[in-house]
Amino acid sequence: MSSTKILPDQKTEVVPRTSHGGDGDHERFSHYADRNKVTESYITGAPVRAICGKVWVPSRDPKKYPVCPECKEIYSGLPKGESGDDK
Repeated sequence: MSSTKILPDQKTEVVPRTSHGGDGDHERFSHYADRNKVTESYITGAPVRAICGKVWVPSRDPKKYPVCPECKEIYSGLPKGESGDDK
Protein backbone atom coordinates (compact mmCIF):
# COMPACT_ATOMS: atom_id res chain seq x y z
CA MET A 1 0.00 0.00 0.00
CA SER A 2 1.44 3.39 -0.93
CA SER A 3 0.70 6.73 0.66
CA THR A 4 0.71 10.26 -0.68
CA LYS A 5 2.37 13.02 1.29
CA ILE A 6 1.09 16.59 1.15
CA LEU A 7 3.86 19.15 1.07
CA PRO A 8 3.31 22.86 1.71
CA ASP A 9 4.11 25.55 -0.82
CA GLN A 10 7.76 26.61 -0.47
CA LYS A 11 6.76 30.11 0.63
CA THR A 12 4.25 28.83 3.19
CA GLU A 13 5.20 29.16 6.84
CA VAL A 14 4.44 26.12 8.95
CA VAL A 15 3.98 26.05 12.70
CA PRO A 16 3.30 23.19 15.05
CA ARG A 17 -0.32 22.85 16.13
CA THR A 18 -1.91 20.17 18.26
CA SER A 19 -4.60 17.83 17.01
CA HIS A 20 -7.67 16.51 18.74
CA GLY A 21 -10.18 13.81 17.95
CA GLY A 22 -9.99 10.05 18.07
CA ASP A 23 -7.31 8.75 15.75
CA GLY A 24 -4.67 7.31 18.07
CA ASP A 25 -1.05 8.41 17.98
CA HIS A 26 -1.80 11.68 16.18
CA GLU A 27 -3.34 12.81 19.48
CA ARG A 28 0.03 12.68 21.22
CA PHE A 29 1.73 15.15 18.88
CA SER A 30 1.63 18.70 17.61
CA HIS A 31 1.62 18.93 13.81
CA TYR A 32 3.03 21.29 11.18
CA ALA A 33 0.48 23.17 9.08
CA ASP A 34 0.16 26.46 7.20
CA ARG A 35 0.20 29.29 9.76
CA ASN A 36 -2.50 31.30 7.94
CA LYS A 37 -4.84 28.31 7.72
CA VAL A 38 -4.34 27.54 11.41
CA THR A 39 -5.19 31.15 12.32
CA GLU A 40 -8.26 31.01 10.07
CA SER A 41 -9.27 27.73 11.71
CA TYR A 42 -9.16 29.30 15.17
CA ILE A 43 -11.65 31.89 13.91
CA THR A 44 -13.92 29.76 11.70
CA GLY A 45 -13.53 26.28 13.19
CA ALA A 46 -12.69 24.86 9.76
CA PRO A 47 -10.39 21.81 9.77
CA VAL A 48 -6.71 22.11 8.79
CA ARG A 49 -4.49 19.53 7.06
CA ALA A 50 -0.99 18.99 8.50
CA ILE A 51 1.88 18.16 6.16
CA CYS A 52 1.69 14.54 7.39
CA GLY A 53 -1.93 14.38 6.20
CA LYS A 54 -3.62 14.67 9.61
CA VAL A 55 -6.84 16.72 9.43
CA TRP A 56 -7.98 18.42 12.64
CA VAL A 57 -9.35 21.60 14.18
CA PRO A 58 -6.59 23.31 16.22
CA SER A 59 -7.55 23.99 19.82
CA ARG A 60 -4.65 23.10 22.15
CA ASP A 61 -1.27 24.60 23.01
CA PRO A 62 1.20 22.85 20.67
CA LYS A 63 4.12 23.56 23.01
CA LYS A 64 2.74 20.96 25.43
CA TYR A 65 3.27 18.11 22.93
CA PRO A 66 6.21 16.73 20.94
CA VAL A 67 6.24 17.38 17.20
CA CYS A 68 4.78 14.62 15.03
CA PRO A 69 7.75 12.55 13.76
CA GLU A 70 6.26 12.32 10.26
CA CYS A 71 5.69 16.10 10.06
CA LYS A 72 9.23 16.68 11.35
CA GLU A 73 10.72 14.35 8.73
CA ILE A 74 8.76 15.92 5.86
CA TYR A 75 9.57 19.45 7.03
CA SER A 76 13.30 18.71 7.37
CA GLY A 77 13.34 17.49 3.75
CA LEU A 78 11.83 20.70 2.36
CA PRO A 79 14.09 23.26 0.68
CA LYS A 80 14.97 26.21 2.91
CA GLY A 81 13.33 29.55 2.05
CA GLU A 82 15.34 32.68 1.36
CA SER A 83 15.96 34.72 4.49
CA GLY A 84 13.95 37.91 4.69
CA ASP A 85 11.46 36.77 2.04
CA ASP A 86 8.15 36.84 3.93
CA LYS A 87 6.00 37.42 0.85
